[in-house]
Amino acid sequence: MTTNEDFIRAAYRTAEGDVLDLEGWRNSFTEDGVFINKAAGESFKGDELPTVVTRFAGLFPDVHREVVRMRDMGDLVVVEVLIQGTFLGGPLPTPAGPLVANGAKVNFPTSDWFDLRDGKIEKFTCYIEQNVMFAQLGINPDFASAVAKSAAAR
Repeated sequence: MTTNEDFIRAAYRTAEGDVLDLEGWRNSFTEDGVFINKAAGESFKGDELPTVVTRFAGLFPDVHREVVRMRDMGDLVVVEVLIQGTFLGGPLPTPAGPLVANGAKVNFPTSDWFDLRDGKIEKFTCYIEQNVMFAQLGINPDFASAVAKSAAAR
């Protein structure tokens, strides 16, 4: 009998850079299943689900998800995971323009929440620590201009 932990680990495996099993990824979800990327404010359903995997692998071809810990609460599984890879793809869209691949290594934390139904993913909500990923890619916030704008607005 497959446990929820085994199932989630297998779903992650389909999205690894050296695997990219798009059919397996899609089949991990219920027919009406949804992936929600909270950091980017976007969601994917049905035939759009592989987009999540291909987009990320397009940035980090060697993407790997290292499970730190997993809490199985029946129909809800919460995972702390480190997303690791090398920025060799892209470009990565940013508000200032596209960031081209720079070979930066990333290893940033993520919290993934899986709502399961009948042994499949009904809802996968992903909370990427985008600020950590950006810093590892060399994208640093411009605090000085934000403070200057704030002071000018007074």
